[in-house]
Amino acid sequence: MAVDEAMVKSIVQEVIAKMNITETPSGKHGIFKDMNEAIEAAKKSEKIVRNMSLDQREKIISLIRQKIHETAEITARMAVDETGMGNVGHKIMKNHLVADGTPGTEDLKTIAWSGDRGLTLVEEGPFGVIGAITPCTNPQETVYCNTIGMLAAGNTVVFNPHPQAVKVTIYAINLMNECSLAAGGPDNIAVTVEKPTMETSAVMMNHPDIPLLVATGGPGVVKAVLSVGKRGIGAGAGNPPALVDETADIRKAAEDIVNGCTFDNNLPCIAEKEVVAVESIIDELMHYMINEQGCYLASDEVQKKLVSTVMDEKGRLNRKCVGRDAKTLLSMVGVQAPEGTRCIIFKGEKEHPLIATELMMPILGIVPAKDFDDALEKALWLEHGNRHSAHIHSHDVTRITRYARAMDTAILVKNGPSYAALGFGGEGFPTFTIASRTGEGLTSASTFTKKRRCVMVDSLCIR
Repeated sequence: MAVDEAMVKSIVQEVIAKMNITETPSGKHGIFKDMNEAIEAAKKSEKIVRNMSLDQREKIISLIRQKIHETAEITARMAVDETGMGNVGHKIMKNHLVADGTPGTEDLKTIAWSGDRGLTLVEEGPFGVIGAITPCTNPQETVYCNTIGMLAAGNTVVFNPHPQAVKVTIYAINLMNECSLAAGGPDNIAVTVEKPTMETSAVMMNHPDIPLLVATGGPGVVKAVLSVGKRGIGAGAGNPPALVDETADIRKAAEDIVNGCTFDNNLPCIAEKEVVAVESIIDELMHYMINEQGCYLASDEVQKKLVSTVMDEKGRLNRKCVGRDAKTLLSMVGVQAPEGTRCIIFKGEKEHPLIATELMMPILGIVPAKDFDDALEKALWLEHGNRHSAHIHSHDVTRITRYARAMDTAILVKNGPSYAALGFGGEGFPTFTIASRTGEGLTSASTFTKKRRCVMVDSLCIR
């Protein structure tokens, strides 16, 4: 039986009503009124998780993966309804991607060597209780992905989610704890508070029982975590440029760039935020974008209206615009765009506020460059030293190599849409905590471990 839109909405509303999410009572699995109580519960569970076999952890993780699949549509709709951002269909895809692709215990590796003086093992062990701050842009995806990796490594986790995404976060945390209990594990493998605030975040970050902090969000959040004085993993902002040179397949580049830019309404931090194209092919690129990829060419007047609508005079983003689709953004400035409008494009210099700023909206400025060298210089400036993500469309291997070395980003996608970096149409595993700031890159279970050396002297070498 096909499930129509009205039926899905009815299901979601029924689930939310049953959970009483608007006024979440204490007693939900992993949900507490007080942050100190949440941390204490996670600490008790960590003592159990630490001593569980890898097979036992995998049983919990397997059930979590199954339940993410089963509730993929519910949580996608909850996230969009609560935050007002993103695309339900794309969030469903991201839920399935997290369930299928997030590394589990197989990510943990043991190194061993032996010699005349015995045997040495280097193993990856847990930190204990991890404190994590999560964003409203990818709320349940980040919580799921982090918990799978952290649990696989033998940790428990305390989340302080963005207040705009607390309902869907509570749903996700409750679900994962139910999975743990059903698989014979402890409750409170992941915990949070009913009403996360700056104050609860401060309690979590400074608590003596939390040795590792993981921040996924804007530069302010990452800076706060890294200033505490503990080990911190920071996944901050990016402004990924996509460079297109004259050797590229221009038609395919147009398709890939628009697909990547519009995925989940440009919320992913890895998504193409602007294009730098050599002048000889820029008109051809824009032609394909407009005529084949559903792009709207914004006039100077529309650009000015967009600037004053999507950001204030200090350059701060209007949250009501973040993660909105192109048609909605255009309606905010009095333009009734046709159905199927996917992206807003225009040609401009790199200093244009809609180009130099990470917008997290399907607005794509296209910067002309005299040649590849000029394009590289402009792309490097636009990335702002975040070392997060960059993309290139070129068939010149030497240029691709130069670009990769110069950008020095955690992610670089060549001749494909940005989301290929997360396993959509490309090799690799997904993560929603990309730690470019602190150097871990795409985080996984092994990221949330510490190396421990065990030495057996004069024994167990049988050569």
